[in-house]
Formats: sequence, C-alpha cells, structure tokens
Amino acid sequence: MARVTVEDCILQIPNRFELCLLASTRAKQITSGNPLTIDRDNDKDGVVSLREIADQTVDLNALQEGLIQSFFKRPISDIADKKLLTTGEEIPAEVEEAFKDAAANITVQAAVEPEDGMSFSEENIETED
Repeated sequence: MARVTVEDCILQIPNRFELCLLASTRAKQITSGNPLTIDRDNDKDGVVSLREIADQTVDLNALQEGLIQSFFKRPISDIADKKLLTTGEEIPAEVEEAFKDAAANITVQAAVEPEDGMSFSEENIETED
C-alpha cells in the first residue's frame, strides 16, 4: 500500500525528500489529535498522511508552515511581528546573540601536523631536472 501511495504523492510533491518531511509532519499532527481528512482504513498514521497528500485533501502550504514552525523555539508569529530583514537593515540583537551562541558551540579542529617524511617543504620535494 505505501509504495503505491508514495508513487501517487510524487505527482503532488516531486521531491522525495520534501515529501518525506511533509508526510512525517502530517503524521505527527495526526498522532497529536488533528482530525483526518480521509477514512483511516486500518492504516498507520504515516500511510494515512501519504494518502491525504496524494488525494489533495490536506493543504500543502499549511504543512510546510507547520514544518518550518517545528524548527523554531518560539512561534513564527513572534518573529514575524518584528518583520523580516530587508537590505540595509540592522540585525536584531537577539538574532546576533543566537548566532554568536551557535558559533561558540562549534569546535574548531586543530591543524594536524604531518608525520615525518610527509611534509611538503621544498627540501622534501624531489624534482626532475
């Protein structure tokens, strides 16, 4: 059943990766209690979400917004109220702090010293005359 359902969904969402993300988002919504738009027919939530996408009974734009919302700690409406940046605007202090915090958590690998005989200095390079 699922293979046929995925093939039907590809007509609606040609990118399989995006399909997977949107279907899993919808399956999570179903699990959390959102109403179904089709009959379950004893299928699991993942298959039901694929069938809803294939039958176009669910709004794909709303699913995409829900997926994007899941990546934020705060509701998008809080961020949207502050308006997105346009060319020439300054970065809000909280966004700049978030980037600084993220950058501080990134570990930088130290440069690895080459072992003996592996250096590319001129004394170790043999050239043909």
